Amino acid sequence: MPKTRTQGIIFGLIMSYAMAYGMEVYNVAIKEGVTLSAGGLSNMTNGVFLDALIEASYMGIFVFLISNLYGNRFGGAFAAKHTDPQRDNPYVCQLLRQGATVAIMCPSMSLIASVLFNVILAGAPVYQLPAIWVGTLLKNFPMAFFWNFFAAAPLTYWLFGRLFPEKQTAD
Repeated sequence: MPKTRTQGIIFGLIMSYAMAYGMEVYNVAIKEGVTLSAGGLSNMTNGVFLDALIEASYMGIFVFLISNLYGNRFGGAFAAKHTDPQRDNPYVCQLLRQGATVAIMCPSMSLIASVLFNVILAGAPVYQLPAIWVGTLLKNFPMAFFWNFFAAAPLTYWLFGRLFPEKQTAD
């Protein structure tokens, strides 16, 4: 885990871009109609990964900003209210914090994506934003939850551990 402010920023950037890229692969595949064809997501092409990389390049900035403004803080507060690091398994504390952070971040990022991709870029009327946002949230939440737990967070912890190996102390 990060021990300094610089490490915290690097950890946050890795996590933000890991989440943004995974979510963009999912959303670009849906936007390109991959899920509507026989075989669904199994029919993705390599073009999805490039298009997602382009979108993740700027969506990762939004993820990083929102998580630092309030996402991590609210997720951490929820976890602190429901776990006790002195008594509870540290891994359970970590997972609850992850889940709570996804529960804050997904609605926030779904709203940003709805405004950006549907209203600004696609020209949807603003009065439809509540329905668009709810639809986007319903589509994205399951992916965000499982992507975070099984891909983005493990990758982030692994990569961060490689970049900042903890010094082992002799007993």
